[in-house]
Amino acid sequence: MNLKTRVNRLKEDIPAIFIALRDKDTPFVARLLAGITVGYALSPVDLIPDFIPVLGYLDDLIILPALAALTIRCIPKDVWERSKIASAGLWANGKPKKWYYAIPIVLFWLIIIWVIIKAVCF
Repeated sequence: MNLKTRVNRLKEDIPAIFIALRDKDTPFVARLLAGITVGYALSPVDLIPDFIPVLGYLDDLIILPALAALTIRCIPKDVWERSKIASAGLWANGKPKKWYYAIPIVLFWLIIIWVIIKAVCF
């Protein structure tokens, strides 16, 4: 499997993992891993910053797919199938259909900016 195929598969798996996270039939360990995986995928903060040559992108190429694979293995097969089907319609025309999932990320950054401004100005 080449890199482009893996990236496309990961783009399909992350929304399905998010939906499986909300499913009541998902075990606690799988929910925990799903939360970590989705949080890491959406987080603007990487384990290794991207500006470090080569190493900066290794976490996106290794850590995120490894987390996704581990999470998928912990999710029961029937829950995973339902999640894959439900996540198929989340992206329409290359844009997120449910854009409001980005609100927690935006709020996170607004709080960080507010804390920095408050620390510097006062």
